[in-house]
Order: sequence, then structure tokens, then C-alpha cells
Amino acid sequence: QVQLVESGGGSVQAGGSLRLSCSSSGYTRSTYCMGWFRQAPGKELEEVAMFYSTDGGARYADSVKGRFTIFADNAKNTLYLQMDSLKPEDTAMYYCCATSSTFCYMYFQDFPLRGQGTQVTVSS
Repeated sequence: QVQLVESGGGSVQAGGSLRLSCSSSGYTRSTYCMGWFRQAPGKELEEVAMFYSTDGGARYADSVKGRFTIFADNAKNTLYLQMDSLKPEDTAMYYCCATSSTFCYMYFQDFPLRGQGTQVTVSS
């Protein structure tokens, strides 16, 4: 059974850094699009960043541009999200997702592979 497992969440003070990891097990097909969503308490899921494995390109939400970096290690089947200059408003549950489709979905629930999430808490 294919699984995506996130790790690396935790509590940090504003201005600090965290690196989230998303590893896949049992997934042998190539992934075209992988990414991260987050959901803060009382708010809807929002896309944070997407990574296109074919060309190494990426897109970011305006709220994280210049602070977060998404990248992948294909040999380890792992996706990362490096988060720097964290702010209290980055506090949320972070979820990773992946698809072998050539279309990079806009909504988390449309991705065939979705993780269970890792909590990030940023204190002021």
C-alpha cells in the first residue's frame, strides 16, 4: 500500500526555521507533481508550494515566497519543505501530496496520494 508520511514539524519561535519531509513508501510510479498544503485552525486548506519533478520548477503561495523552498530527492523518494523566517501565521497542520498525472491539481483532495499531516507551531 502506497503511503506518504510527513515528518519534521514542531514548535519554533518566530524567525526560526524548520524542514519538513515527506517520504513515500511502496510508490514506484514516477511523480510529476508533488506539493504541500496547510490548514490553520478554523481556516480552509491552502496550497503552500508545488514542485514539478520533470523540470525542477516550483510555485509558491504569495504568503511564503522568499521564505520557503520546496525541493525533492528522487533517490530517496522524499519531498522537502524548507521553512525559514517563520511567522506565527505559518502555524498550521502541513500536508504533502503527490500525483503521477501530468496535471498539477489545485485542490488537496484531488491528489491521489495524500499524507496525514505534521503540525507546525510558531510562537511570537
